[in-house]
Amino acid sequence: MFERFGNLPLHVLVIHLAVVVLPVSALTAMAFVAVPKWRRLLRWPALVLGVGALICAFVAKKSGDAFVAALPQLRQLVAVHRSRGNLLLWLVLAFTILVVAAFLLLPTTGKGVVALNSRPLQLLVTAAVVVMAVVVIYQTIITGDAGAKAVWGSILPNK
Repeated sequence: MFERFGNLPLHVLVIHLAVVVLPVSALTAMAFVAVPKWRRLLRWPALVLGVGALICAFVAKKSGDAFVAALPQLRQLVAVHRSRGNLLLWLVLAFTILVVAAFLLLPTTGKGVVALNSRPLQLLVTAAVVVMAVVVIYQTIITGDAGAKAVWGSILPNK
């Protein structure tokens, strides 16, 4: 299921989506939690992108596993990339849980929100989302870098 899309390895297609969706989700979540006057506007986009980031990370991991299973000779070449991708999935899971918590707990002017009345807890949720968003962006970059080096490292000249 995760091996191919048409004649192309699914992983090659999904990683491009993940490289865009994960940082955009992180930046949107940071704006949502850090700028209270934007919360009403960014509440749903932050939630949808947060869940979308988790789906992208999951499909990228599963398709990467299927890609390596189909070509076992790649296992050693992509070991660092694979290890970083596994960690990235767990980090994105934690990030998504925090985004859902922020969606439910941070006050907005919208209806249907179980807002926290405690300012210290609001600050804690905000800080947790911002820190995890930065971690997700960083891990996305170094995971992609390891994958690019595995694929292109021996082809491109070093500077």
